[in-house]
Amino acid sequence: MKPVKASVVKGLNVGSYLTCADNSGAKIVQIISVMGYKGRRKRVPKSGVGDMVKITVKVGDPKIRHQMSNAVIIRQRQEYRRLDGIRICFEDNAAVLTDEEGAPKGTEVKGPMAREVAERFSAIGKIASTVV
Repeated sequence: MKPVKASVVKGLNVGSYLTCADNSGAKIVQIISVMGYKGRRKRVPKSGVGDMVKITVKVGDPKIRHQMSNAVIIRQRQEYRRLDGIRICFEDNAAVLTDEEGAPKGTEVKGPMAREVAERFSAIGKIASTVV
C-alpha cells in the first residue's frame, strides 16, 4: 500500500535560516531554492517538511562553508495537520544535508524528525534518533 502524503503547510521561504541537524560539519544553513517548485512571477518559493531544497552553509566547518548543497527539511515551527487530525509543530526549523538522490551526508540525526520525511526518504529515516 502506498503511503498517503499529508498536506504539509509550507512554512519556510527562500532565504530562511535553518539549523543543521546532522554531523556533517554544518551548523546553520540558508535556503536558496526549492527543488521541484513550480510557481508564478514574483512569488517567493516556499518549502515544508519533507521537501528537498538547495542550501548554502553559513556557519560551520571551514571546508564546507559558502558551498551549495542539497538538504531535506526534517522539522518546521509552522504547525501542519496530518490526515488523522493530529497537528504537529516543532521547536525549531532544521534540515539534513544530502546528495542529489536524497542519501544523507552525515551518519546521525540530532533531535526528532517528522514521520513524513522517513516515509519519503528512507535512508534519512534509518539514521534518525527519534521519528515523531
